[in-house]
Amino acid sequence: MGFRGSRPFRNLSFCAIFVLGPFLAAQNSAPRIDKNPTTAVTPAFAPVEDASSIHHSPENYSARTDLRIGPGDLLDIKVYGAPELSNTVRVSEAGEITMSLVGGVEVSGLTAEGAQKRVEERLLSGGFLRSPQVNILIKEFATQGISVLGEVVKPGVYPLLGSRRLFDALSMAGGTTNRAGKTVVITHRDQPSAPELMTLAPDPKEAARQNIELKPGDTVMVAKSGIVYVSGDVKTPGGYVMDRNESLTVLQAIALAQGLNPTASMKKVRIIRKNSGVLQEIPVELKQIMQAKAPDIGLQNDDVLFIPNSASKSAARRSLESIVQVATGLAIYRR
Repeated sequence: MGFRGSRPFRNLSFCAIFVLGPFLAAQNSAPRIDKNPTTAVTPAFAPVEDASSIHHSPENYSARTDLRIGPGDLLDIKVYGAPELSNTVRVSEAGEITMSLVGGVEVSGLTAEGAQKRVEERLLSGGFLRSPQVNILIKEFATQGISVLGEVVKPGVYPLLGSRRLFDALSMAGGTTNRAGKTVVITHRDQPSAPELMTLAPDPKEAARQNIELKPGDTVMVAKSGIVYVSGDVKTPGGYVMDRNESLTVLQAIALAQGLNPTASMKKVRIIRKNSGVLQEIPVELKQIMQAKAPDIGLQNDDVLFIPNSASKSAARRSLESIVQVATGLAIYRR
């Protein structure tokens, strides 16, 4: 029996395999770097997270919505396994972001997920990474706001985060004022020449159907309710809001003005109405109306109801223009 077949040698061989085996296995399983300069010049790093969780992570809120990236938005870009490529950048006016290696990438109009795919394609097609994994989070929105204007408590631009509807926008603006009418005009950014006109209904079921979904860049304009001016010999002359643009009659307007003074005349009562820029004088048989012998007359927005003074005939001879000036000067919003 030679030395190679001896029992001590066999025991030593088994020990060497036991000790060196894991090391050799680790060497064989280690990632290899392709030395061919025509292929990737950067090692294929293992992603920190599973690829399926990158675009659908619950924390990545912007990637799960239909928000569109626009100029001025601030993006947080992470390239897993290549921290030198990660950065926080702002979208330029041209709708591009600038990254190391790939240069400018146009992302305007894309969702966060769409921008991720575009950056990954640039990294892959440029040969910079074999299996790029990119995550983009929209940190600041410069173009996703909804403009709420008109008769609301706090008009302004409010960010659109996720799905938002009409009543959400009105609530963010503090609700409507007591001068607000029932008409709401919604102008969509992608269709500025076709605004959507809506008359809010008092019925809750009908109002629920009017709670339409808004899109980024939409403008919500709450119209002002109509105003009727009562001038002349009444107790509290002034301007009175037509509640939610509901119709207002002559008798109702006089009641809002707390009635006639004892010196008021029921003759030559008239309505001054502007029609296509021309002032019209509409006679009102107030005595007949108060005795229910004539129908009450409905008033329109910006009408002036003038009640003359019986003790002064000069009040009846005032020009139409002076009546309008006096009435509008006394415009005090009252409920």
